[in-house]
Amino acid sequence: MPNNFLFDLLAPLYDHVISPKDSDDLMDPLALPAAGWMLDVGGGTGRASARLKDAIDHMVICDLSYSMLEKAKEKGVTNLVQASSKNLPFSPETFERVMVVDALHHMNDQKDSVEEMLRTLKKGGRILIEEPDIRLFAVKLIALMEKIALMKSYFHTPDEIVEMVASFGLETRLDSDGKGSAWIIADKPAE
Repeated sequence: MPNNFLFDLLAPLYDHVISPKDSDDLMDPLALPAAGWMLDVGGGTGRASARLKDAIDHMVICDLSYSMLEKAKEKGVTNLVQASSKNLPFSPETFERVMVVDALHHMNDQKDSVEEMLRTLKKGGRILIEEPDIRLFAVKLIALMEKIALMKSYFHTPDEIVEMVASFGLETRLDSDGKGSAWIIADKPAE
């Protein structure tokens, strides 16, 4: 069963079950405020990025689930794109910031998705991938639940995600939000 179908079903309940991200937690890792455009890949209902829309000139949320994007629209995000992370419908070097919050594990062909995100990232731009840390017992339980729900999720360790991003020539660092998630942060070289 495709993930977008499952998320279409979950959309009406999603924000009631999954709490919104604290926008203050994301400001430093994303180097916000900033001028230009930001892309939230797998952004769903906008639970992370909708609160950041005043910290950047333009916000785009991209997700496979139309129903999730409709919920983001209710939060005032107007640039919504239904598309796969492996085939983003944007020109190269469009965005100053790209973020993926709690969504990489839902993407098929994660390395291809990261490559595609980096294609859309401007030189000198920053990407933030926030993922639950699979090394933690609670996250292992979540991964098991998602497997039982046939979500086809695959969680990488933080070090594996760092290696994935770094394999495209970006200097990549690993940080933590102190709440069970790993932050993989990389800046695309200006030259």
